[in-house]
Amino acid sequence: MITLATPSDAPDRTALAKAVGVLRAGGVVAYPTDTLYGLAVDPQRSDAAERLYAAKGRDPSVAVPLIASSIEQAQMVALFGERELRLARGFWPGPLTIVMPARPVISTSILGGGTTVALRVPSHAVARALCEAFGFPLTATSANRSGHPPAASAADVVTSLATGVDLLIDAGPVKGGPPSTIVEIEASGARLVRSGAVPWERVLESLE
Repeated sequence: MITLATPSDAPDRTALAKAVGVLRAGGVVAYPTDTLYGLAVDPQRSDAAERLYAAKGRDPSVAVPLIASSIEQAQMVALFGERELRLARGFWPGPLTIVMPARPVISTSILGGGTTVALRVPSHAVARALCEAFGFPLTATSANRSGHPPAASAADVVTSLATGVDLLIDAGPVKGGPPSTIVEIEASGARLVRSGAVPWERVLESLE
């Protein structure tokens, strides 16, 4: 595992370029988000998805969430309705994940065999810059073995994932705390998939 350091508020372009090279080759990159450290692969590649699931020891029937650099980039992989756009504009960048119909550009392996994708724009500058440099949304599953504690620092990533990760972007410890809130818009209204950092009441108020 190669480790490259970068300031959290001013992502190092050289480190990002090396990470993009790893991703384009089908590799696995660990990086910081606004909540925890995550694992990035190219969600368009089934071989990269297989490496991701193997690194985590994750059930391949469980879908992997994605992050994007912006709403515009997020629209490359998901079909937004009016209410999803309202949520995105109100809470992104930030810890609100929205479940939406996936565009066919994403590998079905990343979707766990389903047809929807869980997506957000994080508030961490390094995470957004990595997506921007790659030019496409990236996976954002937590950088730990399934069932193990999530990683809040680069050292935690190394401890949990001794193998399976090609490159680690170390931007120092992240704040941790609750994971992102996950919401899905259905015909009957908004549905809370997972409680998290954004209170459910705020989500409902934004849709009124």
